[in-house]
Amino acid sequence: MPRALKVYRTPIGFHDAYVAAPSQKAALEAWGADRNLFARGDAELVTDPKLTKAPLADPGKVIRVARGSAAEHLAAAVPKGGKKAASADKPAKAARKRKPPPRPSRARLNAAEKAIDDLRERQRAASEELRQREEKLEKERRALEKEQAGEIAKLERVRDRAEAAYDRALEKWRLT
Repeated sequence: MPRALKVYRTPIGFHDAYVAAPSQKAALEAWGADRNLFARGDAELVTDPKLTKAPLADPGKVIRVARGSAAEHLAAAVPKGGKKAASADKPAKAARKRKPPPRPSRARLNAAEKAIDDLRERQRAASEELRQREEKLEKERRALEKEQAGEIAKLERVRDRAEAAYDRALEKWRLT
């Protein structure tokens, strides 16, 4: 069952804005308000049947109703005492230019970039040191392999001579 509609009103300039909505939140959305006008006392519930007739005929649509005649609006715009507006007598003072806020500091950004650069340099140095150690180890490995190959070749020659001597002795033994 749909919720019963209520009529809400808020002033906008020389007009009142009425809207028929199921809740204050829906009324605020219809007005496009970004603040709670009800909490600030700038909006209210309307119960007068004369004022609720038009909004209830078109729920959700904002209905603008002038709060006075054009003459009343003009009278409200003229300063009290019947004097002319100040802008007609003399030019308005130039608005004082406010000093712009200071430029944001790059100190933290510079420090972070320096920290990254320092870390990359340390990492590059560590990688270079490791590469040099790997190169040195590779040279040591090749020298060790060469030395081991020489030792094995030497022992294989000794073995080959011993094998040849054994074969000759065995052959000699068979012939006897």
